[in-house]
Amino acid sequence: MHLVNGEHDSELLQAQAHVWNHIFSFINSMSLKCAIQLGIPDAIHYHGKPMTLNQLITALPVHPSKTLFVYRLMRILTHSGFFTLQKAHGKKFWEYAEKEPKVNHLFNEAMASDARLVTGVVIDKCKHVFKGLKSLIDVGGGTGTVAKAIAKAFPNLECTVYDLPHVVADMQSHDNLKYAGGNMFEAVPSADAVLLKWILHDWSDEECVKILKKCKEAITSNGKMGKVIIIDMLVEKKEGNDESTETQLYFDMLMMVLVTGKERDEKEWAKLFLEAGFTRYKINPILGLRSLIEVYP
Repeated sequence: MHLVNGEHDSELLQAQAHVWNHIFSFINSMSLKCAIQLGIPDAIHYHGKPMTLNQLITALPVHPSKTLFVYRLMRILTHSGFFTLQKAHGKKFWEYAEKEPKVNHLFNEAMASDARLVTGVVIDKCKHVFKGLKSLIDVGGGTGTVAKAIAKAFPNLECTVYDLPHVVADMQSHDNLKYAGGNMFEAVPSADAVLLKWILHDWSDEECVKILKKCKEAITSNGKMGKVIIIDMLVEKKEGNDESTETQLYFDMLMMVLVTGKERDEKEWAKLFLEAGFTRYKINPILGLRSLIEVYP
């Protein structure tokens, strides 16, 4: 009799993994015992700050032929929560970029390159999104690649790039394109619309809600009822499109390691909008892995 068939094989494989986890759960305690016997907690404590793997190996009484096993031991111990990983530079990506001009320049150039591709599609296929708007704030707009294109395509639309002071310090305003320095967690300038291109995936749910609340204040001040325009990933499983899903999952891991953010599915996006005080949203999946989402108060 065959236990596995087309309908139940997935469930049985999941059940098998669940049983294995219970069978091998003793490995967690044995791994911890091994770490204590090797003196790993003491070595990190005496070091006085987080250690690299090479530093840890040097401090341990481990034969050279066994050094490769230390990585595998630490991998399961961090997964189990006995130890934690910390970013190599000891600070968040944004803090590091602010102090390192080369990193800041490379990041801005990368975002500008992506912006040129995305903006061309948005302007070509979504002109209606900007119809009737008199003012737009591009929050986290960097050096203004997106805002420049929008300002050129819509001469009657006043576009303002709003980013950290060190990002826009050397940028010059002209015609219907302006630059303003500030912090999106503290305030967002008033406008008919606020654009957030690939911003929110960098931040945690709590941080996103704070940003969205400031955006809501900006588009509802002085009796306005504007909108927030979001360009970001919308994680969804599409039949026969495993490669795109894989790319989105790669980005999710990147957000987890570098910053505090993540990639979100529609339910997760909707939850953020609701918590920030918005009432409805509209999704336009025109940007490959990303979508354009219009959010309304």
